Amino acid sequence: MKVLVVNTGSSSIKYQVFDMKDETVLAKGLLDRVGIAGTVLVHEPQGKEKVTIKHDLSDHTSGMQLVLDVLAHPEYGCVSSLEEISAVGHRVVHGGEHFSASVIIDEAVKQVVKDCFDIAPLHNPPNLMGIEACQLLMPNVIHVGVFDTAFHQTMTPENYIYALPYDVYEHYKIRRYGFHGTSHEYVAYRAAEMLGKPYEDCKIITIHLGNGSSMAAIADGRVVDTSMGFTPLEGLVMGTRCGDLDPAIVYYLMDKLALDSRQINDYLNKKSGMLGISGVSSDLRDIIAAAAEGNGKAQLALKIFCNRVKAYIGNYLAKLNGCDCLVFTAGIGENGYDIRESICENMDWLGIKMDVEKNRVRGEEVDFSAPDSRVRLLVIPTNEELMIARDTLRLASAGQR
Repeated sequence: MKVLVVNTGSSSIKYQVFDMKDETVLAKGLLDRVGIAGTVLVHEPQGKEKVTIKHDLSDHTSGMQLVLDVLAHPEYGCVSSLEEISAVGHRVVHGGEHFSASVIIDEAVKQVVKDCFDIAPLHNPPNLMGIEACQLLMPNVIHVGVFDTAFHQTMTPENYIYALPYDVYEHYKIRRYGFHGTSHEYVAYRAAEMLGKPYEDCKIITIHLGNGSSMAAIADGRVVDTSMGFTPLEGLVMGTRCGDLDPAIVYYLMDKLALDSRQINDYLNKKSGMLGISGVSSDLRDIIAAAAEGNGKAQLALKIFCNRVKAYIGNYLAKLNGCDCLVFTAGIGENGYDIRESICENMDWLGIKMDVEKNRVRGEEVDFSAPDSRVRLLVIPTNEELMIARDTLRLASAGQR
């Protein structure tokens, strides 16, 4: 079976086509600037030259049509006909409390995606546009929704309810949801394989570090806690997001800087975090370079970043009563061996001891634990698209019987 995985943004469509017989990627690509002048598609078919197509497109339906035309193109396509594609998996950011697993998309599922527009205004609307465009153009295949929030829905109320009047949860569903769930799930299952234990018997702390960062504590096959909350703003310090913050600061800054609600949201989400502290960049590579040259604010930003991760590790070790492994993933987690070293140093009392030399790898799966470390330290490159494809295959196969 061949599966198309689609990740639709407000002005972009990312895609991959998998042959699920051996989980190989037949093609991948990015259509950028949809609905904006300068639309460009970069298509990378397996074993063939990369193709770049520049053609302005007005909406996601015409964008998706171009993607499908490219996939079946006789010269640089990856399938001889679109009939070879049996199912489409769609990344959807927010499913609220409704979904604890991926689902076949029907009208009720699409209504839930719409109902979450208020709490995911930047992501769910384009996610739905992508779904509807694909359904219009590929009406005879199964479409599956894979939700970033679903993996975290096993949390119990003591870990997802905020200390606010309870009726705001009942009426407005204000609670902690968590994000990056597909990534956390993929690396957690892979970690269990590396440990040689059943997933349901493992205690795992997954650490997804990128421009957006989050952590999850997993035990007995269930998420106990996760760092992101009602929105992806809560938790770790990120590229441009502040992470955990005294809420009184919000109103203080609105008063002092004369900001309205939209402006303060932009300030906390786009101007804070590592960019705000360092004044250099939101890209950790730039900050590390500036710190090496003696930039004090860049050095401080790195210390704060690592310190926040350490704090959450301590939090989760307490909640799990120990753990089998820490798993580092995503752009920084997979490539930033110096960041991993800073996070893991001076934690030997907790049973966390690293082999510094083994840790000095980028983008490779590795166990960098010291021989006497009680907690295994793993780097596992994430593969959210493959996780989406696997869920899509499972549900499509069941739906066809």
